[in-house]
Amino acid sequence: MPITDDPRALIADLTAQVSPLDDAERQHQSDILAWVNSGEPLFRTVPPTTPPQHLAVYFALLDEASRSLMLVDHVKAGCWLLPGGHVDDGEDPRTTVVREAQEELGIDVRFHELLGQHPLFLSITQTRGPHTHTDVTMWFVLHGDRNQAITPDPGEFRGVGWFGLDEPINWAADHFDPHMARFVTKLSTALVTSGSTR
Repeated sequence: MPITDDPRALIADLTAQVSPLDDAERQHQSDILAWVNSGEPLFRTVPPTTPPQHLAVYFALLDEASRSLMLVDHVKAGCWLLPGGHVDDGEDPRTTVVREAQEELGIDVRFHELLGQHPLFLSITQTRGPHTHTDVTMWFVLHGDRNQAITPDPGEFRGVGWFGLDEPINWAADHFDPHMARFVTKLSTALVTSGSTR
């Protein structure tokens, strides 16, 4: 796996470049930067919970024509999430995104030119289910296509589905990632601001 020369500096830089949506994300950004600068371990070294807090990524496959996102019905979490995974020791989180897309969905991906070279959103979340731990997650945006053939890993996901940004969806935390509603709000605003979609 490709590793960076200075993973702490890279992660701090990616984190600092995020413009927080609200006070909650601003606090998460501050906490992540303090964690990175503390010298504590950042990467999972022994699955599933060592160290108990470690770096992860989500990636949002965005079909701009239909203004929809692909989510996965995650077996262990028991809810709908964006696909993603844990960052390997020293790995560039963007490399993790590409690797996880291939491993979990069987697809090659490309980052959104305007939104995807750096994370759009940051979160710190206590995971659900057995072996609970804390994921420090960078959320990236990729180009997606609802007509693209996707082969989800049945060991990870019960299935996949596309969810419209403009649909009246109740992004309740008992059915979705607890930060999903805020991420959708931020993504919708970013698309308008960037002029990427109508």
